[in-house]
Amino acid sequence: MSSVSRLACVDRLKNQVALVTGASSGIGRGIALALADEGAQIVVNYIGDRQAAEEVAREIQSKGTDALVLEADVSREDHVESMFARTVREFGTVDILVNNAGIQRDAAVHEMTLQEWQQVVDVNLTGAFLCSREAVREFRRRGLVPERSIAVGKIIFISSVHQVIPWSGHCNYAASKGGLMQLMKSLAQEVARDRIRVNAIAPGAVRTDINRESWEDPAALEALLKLIPSNRIGEPRDIGSAAVWLASDESDYVHGATIFVDGGMTLYPGFASGG
Repeated sequence: MSSVSRLACVDRLKNQVALVTGASSGIGRGIALALADEGAQIVVNYIGDRQAAEEVAREIQSKGTDALVLEADVSREDHVESMFARTVREFGTVDILVNNAGIQRDAAVHEMTLQEWQQVVDVNLTGAFLCSREAVREFRRRGLVPERSIAVGKIIFISSVHQVIPWSGHCNYAASKGGLMQLMKSLAQEVARDRIRVNAIAPGAVRTDINRESWEDPAALEALLKLIPSNRIGEPRDIGSAAVWLASDESDYVHGATIFVDGGMTLYPGFASGG
């Protein structure tokens, strides 16, 4: 981290515990590192690639805060319950949940298998439900700790611009993100009186491995940038910065909202000249 970014760090999340699902790469990694920059202790959830998760943990620890690496399939109830139980044993509680884990299994609808549909819904939507349920249970068990935060707990869903933009050839993914939007809003409505804040971030095109073919090839990148008014692809740190703000007390009056971090993609740039 540069000297400039160190000066900007004000430990807005000091002594808080943040569990970030799918934190071993891409957007999840960017969020985990951004939260750590603000003093949070991080649970690095992953599935499959332990080496990558441990590398993220070492980078977090180099910032002077703690990290715990936990493998768990968020679509499995027993895995999620065990992950939260281990987190509470190690760190005492959870203050912030970032529901980031997500997958794509792309196919035209007439060729999509039930397995491809179910896998995406299970991870992207059911996984977010299972983790949110455990977080709410822990927030209510622990109660308010005013020296850490004026909220009892914070839940941040990582959705997508495709919660509102249809996406041909990706019906399972778009449906899961549309469902995530209503899960977030309904949960926000349900737990507001408990001082539990629930919001979402909807990224647009972000430079991660999942969409590498869209930005590594110059022709593909040129085509993609036509969809983004700000004329650049997003970086994981763009999402991380938004997550830090939503996790901090600075956003205490923001509840049930989706922040689109998309360079203007949801402005439908094709209509800029009248369509």
